[in-house]
Amino acid sequence: MLLARLADVSRQIAAEPSRTRKIEALASLFRDARPQEAALVIAYLAGRIPQGRLGIGWSVLGHRPEPAGAPVLTVAETDATFTALARVAGAGAQAERRRLVGALMAAATGPEQEFLVRLLTGEVRQGALDAVALEGVARAAGAPAAEVRRAVMLDGSLPRVAAVVLADGPAALSSFRLRVGRPVQPMLAHTSASVADAVLALGACSVEEKLDGVRIQVHRRGGDVRIHTRSLDDITARLPDVVEAVRELPGDCFILDGEVIALDPAGRPLPFQDTAARVGSRTDVAAATAAVPLSPVFFDVLAAEDRDVLDLPGRERHAELAALVPRSMRVRRFVVEDPASPAEVAGAEDFLAATLGRGHEGVMVKALDAPYAAGRRGRSWLKVKPVHTLDLVVLAAEWGHGRRTGTLSNLHLGARAADGGFVMLGKTFKGLTDEMLRWQTERLRELAVEDDGFRVRVRPELVVEIAYDGLQRSSRYPAGVALRFARVLRHRPDKPATQADTVETVLAATPVAAPPGE
Repeated sequence: MLLARLADVSRQIAAEPSRTRKIEALASLFRDARPQEAALVIAYLAGRIPQGRLGIGWSVLGHRPEPAGAPVLTVAETDATFTALARVAGAGAQAERRRLVGALMAAATGPEQEFLVRLLTGEVRQGALDAVALEGVARAAGAPAAEVRRAVMLDGSLPRVAAVVLADGPAALSSFRLRVGRPVQPMLAHTSASVADAVLALGACSVEEKLDGVRIQVHRRGGDVRIHTRSLDDITARLPDVVEAVRELPGDCFILDGEVIALDPAGRPLPFQDTAARVGSRTDVAAATAAVPLSPVFFDVLAAEDRDVLDLPGRERHAELAALVPRSMRVRRFVVEDPASPAEVAGAEDFLAATLGRGHEGVMVKALDAPYAAGRRGRSWLKVKPVHTLDLVVLAAEWGHGRRTGTLSNLHLGARAADGGFVMLGKTFKGLTDEMLRWQTERLRELAVEDDGFRVRVRPELVVEIAYDGLQRSSRYPAGVALRFARVLRHRPDKPATQADTVETVLAATPVAAPPGE
């Protein structure tokens, strides 16, 4: 497939407000693609490069050759160049990157060059969200969207599922099963204002501690233990203490969902940054493990003794979990059998208070009759925290002044928009410790795509957890609202930008006040 075809569809769906017509355009594109190209087409439309970060910034992209007069560049040739760029290292690396990018751009027409620049800088904004692309794949393959969705849920990759179903037809979807050793996207939660509201919405439910740790998915087959993050990265080698703890569990073949957390001698959580730094440590793991031991705490099970238990109701999954994991390694919970009982609701609220008293950040309220919806933000899980918090994406940052000179301080914060982009909701420099400033400056410089000496615009990849007092109407920002008294609680390098909060979530969760003076 010519890259020009892909770039044309990208422009088309960026300007198309109709979800139905976006799906039709994507379905037509997928029909035209060879099955082996489908994975690349989907990745590029979503703004993802399979080879990862390529180290290409404006110093390279700012010097483009004249565009080609006619389209000749293929998707496969583009992928081959990206593979070559990913391998560049050592002396002369920057010159070699310039050469490879120059040759790629010389083979591209003007529209193709624009698409490549946006792809390389993380600025693809065409609205090909995974959910819409999934519908397009289903239509192109003549398969039920629900079956494609489940296959993606179990495999963890829409591009891989698309390549198979487009090549072999709907019957091939049955080959995608939950397998111990292959991670799947975790189930996510919506927000509720209070425990009472959550219980009223869900009915019979469990109220569980919400730990301030790092989400993990643990796979064990015999003596082999693998540990994955919420973004499916394999971090087994970094967590030898967790591996040993899992090997002590009964059972030979299972998948567990949980968190790892650093605790002090009294059993209270250490700051999240301590846990995140330990999980992120790649050098001298033995010393890091001795300095900051981690405790695994599990709250769900996806497979038990090689049986898929995803579709079991929550009550039955917890029984399976209890058979595998001792109480000391499970989250504390309080069960509400009768949501109409004032005593049980009061007990749930007391459980939240006790959880906060132990230093944790809130509770998760989960319907007892709901299955595990891997990869989806289901309404059957609701999180309750005592303050308004959001997971937002850093869009830019401003160079600091005074004692913050030389650091990237004031963060421009955005929520996910329906078109696949991000909508700015405000700025903040509050809540940042010196260590957080140092870390975010290093990370944001890696993500930088433009620096005018005052503001650094970055690829929208770093998620931060923000506490705020509410929203107020504002004409300065595209959503018409701005955060009030926002402050940074923590960086979330463990969370991908695709799991940040949406504009709709922000507006639904928080009342909007008039600005001061109205």
